[in-house]
Amino acid sequence: MTFTTRGRLAAAVLTTSLVLAGTAACGRGDTDGAGSGEGSGESVTLSLSTLNNPFFVDVRDGAQEAADELGIDLTVVDAQNDSTAQTDQIASAVSSGTSGLLINAVDSDAAAAAVAPALSGDLPVIGVDRAVNGAEITSLVSSDNVAGGSQAADALAAAIGEEGKVIVLQGQPGTSASRDRGAGFTEGIAAYPGIEVVAMQTANFDRAQALDVATNLLQANPDVVGIFAENDEMALGAIQALGARAGDDVHVVGFDGTDDGLAAVEAGTLEATIAQQPRELGRQSVQLMADVLAGETVDSEVPVAVETVTVDNVGDYQS
Repeated sequence: MTFTTRGRLAAAVLTTSLVLAGTAACGRGDTDGAGSGEGSGESVTLSLSTLNNPFFVDVRDGAQEAADELGIDLTVVDAQNDSTAQTDQIASAVSSGTSGLLINAVDSDAAAAAVAPALSGDLPVIGVDRAVNGAEITSLVSSDNVAGGSQAADALAAAIGEEGKVIVLQGQPGTSASRDRGAGFTEGIAAYPGIEVVAMQTANFDRAQALDVATNLLQANPDVVGIFAENDEMALGAIQALGARAGDDVHVVGFDGTDDGLAAVEAGTLEATIAQQPRELGRQSVQLMADVLAGETVDSEVPVAVETVTVDNVGDYQS
């Protein structure tokens, strides 16, 4: 869905997009045609951690929409959650003459080595959704994951009456998204002394893994009343594990605001999801790259807002 269909969050996103678009237009004039969609002649590579997650499919689609509008030749590669594969794909893109690199890191730490060929070739590198640790990249376009984790803690606390035992399903180790969401949740839940986090385990942002992990954790902790999953895919796996208990005996909060997540909120099995704008992440990343390639100075970080979605406002976020 486009950013115009996301209800109240749309105004903030639109403002950011207009600022970026206006910046891109200033000083560029009509010399390269990028802003008018006539074609910039630039080739850009988008390296995604995985296309087996609908969130990153939306990131890709948003990036492609922006590339089409700006006349940029966008090549998308899928690392399939393999850091080595991502490194090889980026090296190939650099040797093939890409003008710029957009990277959604499989592992934020390992990504520093992956982007080294691009940086040594003086190519602009923009992180998408996840940071690149240990490397000076051009910019990072990402959701405010720390704030989102704290919002998730508040939503879960409200759902369980601010007391009881909860478990946390963590995302892929090494990713900034998992680290920041976890940090935000830990900080947020500490404000509720009646709540105890009794287990934390990774399910790698994967629905099937979350089903298995949640099943085991629930068996070990039968009196759990709440679950925070660091993305909607894992939240949906936890809901499968809970069966009829989901939304009744045990309340689940996810993160991303995917279509399936929003449907679960509407159905009452998912208490809340922290809505990101994956298409907007993709769009803004490509727009920012266009600005850089046009010689513009850009911010080192471009945050995209998130908002808590519950049954009360889920209709504002569904297309």
